[in-house]
Amino acid sequence: MSLRLDLLRHGETELGGGLRGSLDDALTENGWAQMRAAVVEGGPWDRIVSSPLQRCARFAAELGERLNLSVHLDKDLQELHFGAWEGQSAAALMETDAEALGLFWADPYGFTPPQGEPVSEFSTRVLAAVSRLHAVYSGERILLVSHGGVMRLLLTQARGLPREQLLNVEVGHGALFALTVAADGMLKEGY
Repeated sequence: MSLRLDLLRHGETELGGGLRGSLDDALTENGWAQMRAAVVEGGPWDRIVSSPLQRCARFAAELGERLNLSVHLDKDLQELHFGAWEGQSAAALMETDAEALGLFWADPYGFTPPQGEPVSEFSTRVLAAVSRLHAVYSGERILLVSHGGVMRLLLTQARGLPREQLLNVEVGHGALFALTVAADGMLKEGY
């Protein structure tokens, strides 16, 4: 049996764009509005699963309370840890570390930001979390509140794109995508 997984990216954060990674900044009022607008016509969901970082978890808690749904936090669905690049924008990195940024952008699996989490390890933990969700909640429809990197990873797989194209997948703040996790674990966009 398959699992229907709706992916919702957090909204705009107080500290702005750039590589947020494991930084735990809050949503702006606009970020809250982006997420609320994204789910107006969504669902119905059987439960909500969220990254524990507040830019995801606080909205998940609010929505869970409003819809009377349980919310489960899963640390394996957190964003990629960008190491020394955390909190920096691509523009700032172009000034200080352009060559390394270019290597990461061209092949995120082949280059790891300084002191960062290798994308291969990030991929393993995210896919393991999705596999656990499938094993426990097969047949349900779940709202997964998470991050751009998590969603890019899952959408890259679902679309059958080469892994090097991970960073080319567009996922805006408050974006909502539908995925199906098949019985064999394969990901497909839509239901």
